[in-house]
This record gives sequence, structure tokens and C-alpha cells, in this order.
Amino acid sequence: MARPWRSIAKRILKTLVAVAAVGFAYVAYLYLSLPDVRRLAGTNPTTTAFMELRIREAADAGRSKFQIRYRWVPYSQVSANLRRAVIVTEDAAFYDHDGIDLTELKASFEKNWEEGQLLRGGSTITQQLAKNLYLSPTRNPMRKVEELMIARRLEAALTKRRIFEIYLNMIEWGDGIFGCEAAARAYFGSPCASLSVEQAALMAGAIINPRVHSPAKPTGRLLRRQQIIIRRMGIKDAPSPAPPPVAPPS
Repeated sequence: MARPWRSIAKRILKTLVAVAAVGFAYVAYLYLSLPDVRRLAGTNPTTTAFMELRIREAADAGRSKFQIRYRWVPYSQVSANLRRAVIVTEDAAFYDHDGIDLTELKASFEKNWEEGQLLRGGSTITQQLAKNLYLSPTRNPMRKVEELMIARRLEAALTKRRIFEIYLNMIEWGDGIFGCEAAARAYFGSPCASLSVEQAALMAGAIINPRVHSPAKPTGRLLRRQQIIIRRMGIKDAPSPAPPPVAPPS
């Protein structure tokens, strides 16, 4: 007669095998249903999942005058100050990883495990681009799996420069404001190419929550972030924080 624990162990093993099979099938389905990102190598996107989400939210809220402000500019016309500020703020290892920063991902997992909730994202620039283009801002674990898969596809299909160019042009930078050109003109009344170190640091600092932090009317927290970013950029004598002039409505 088999011992009771052996019977229990068999049932547990069968359950684990079934769960693993279902999980593998679901991941395989996700992989096969992922968007084809290869066209982005030569074609600029004109909309994103985040843009479409904000349009729906505005319509649901009865904001009839809401509109997306967006203007594409080539990489060469993006301020070198902004490129540097965004890298040191969002993904210092961008040029060294293949879309997923395992060190940062491990730190994120450990922090979230300790806190018992999803607090730290640990997303690379490539992951953020994947989320903005195709997904949503939710923190659903399976959405995170999709994000990781799309990030790897982006890295395989595009150069680092192209990924960064699309990122700078398509991410959300305020209420209805998408991309660095629209943001620079909305907040400073000037093209992205002419952003100063101070302006670039404010814009980079606002990425963390662009619908709360406005570079035109920076909060104390954003001004502190600006100073940290400027120092990370290698500029030792960071200027005293001062709110930039508010640009006229565009």
C-alpha cells in the first residue's frame, strides 16, 4: 500500500506540470501575437497605444477640445543636452544591454518583493518604448511579460540610435503632449534642438510622471531632480534652480 505522502506528492507534481504547460502555452501565444516591429526600422510611427488611451480618456471625461500635440524631428535635431539628460535619468546602461537590464530588473524584483507590491519598475528605455507604442500603463504581470518580449524584438530589429530616436519622439511628456519637439515648444517656446542643459534636465526629470510634473511650472521635487540630473551629466557647478519662463499656449 502506497504511503499517503507519495499520493499527495504525485498530485502536486501533476498540478505543477499542468500549470507549467498552461504557462508555456500562454507565453507561446503571446509571442506569436506580438506586433511586427521590423517596419519601424524605416517608418516613423504616427500614433501609440498611450496616445489612443489619452484620447479615449478625454472623450470619456467630456473634454471635447482635447487634442494630441506631437511633431516628429530626426535624431540630429534633438538637443545633445536632452539626449544626455534622458540617458543618465532613465537608463544609464542603455548602450550596454540588449533591451533588458538584468541588474536593474533584479533590484526591482527584490524591492517589490520586500514591499509586497509593484512599486519600482526597473524598465529600460527599450521597455518603456515597447509599453508606450503597444501596451498600457497598467502594472499587470502579464503585461510586463509582453513588454519584455517586445523589447527584445525591438533590440533585434532596430539600432540603438533608432530605438532612442523613436523613444524621444513618441513618449508622453504632458497632458496631450508627446515627443520632445512638442514638449520643448509647449514648455519653452523653442525647438528641441536649442534646449539648454537646465531645460533638458527639467524635461528628463518630468518623464517619471509627465502629467504631474510640468517643466514650465516645476514643483520643488522636479527642481531637485533637475539638479541631480545635471550633476549626473557631468556638470559639477549646477546652477541654482529657477523656474523657466512659461511659454505662450501653442
